[in-house]
Amino acid sequence: MSGEAAEVDRFLALVAAAQGRDIRLTSIQAGLLVAAELEIARDSRTFARMLGIAHSLVLRELNALAEREGVLQIVKRDLRTMRVYYTLPPGDET
Repeated sequence: MSGEAAEVDRFLALVAAAQGRDIRLTSIQAGLLVAAELEIARDSRTFARMLGIAHSLVLRELNALAEREGVLQIVKRDLRTMRVYYTLPPGDET
């Protein structure tokens, strides 16, 4: 298995594990949390591009997560590009 394929498998396993811990998470929401934890994406556009999904879908799921207390924090919004920057609360583990 190539290194990239192994990383994809690891990411998907972590997404599934996050969903197993919180059944309210959609796949995209769990992916956002895992991406933040692994520091592979800290903004909505990067995440959307990496996964090849529409930015509007990512924004919807990101906003839903931000509404839940203590799950994810939005730290900046770029009104021109619609990019939303986010982070996990301190000490949070997905």
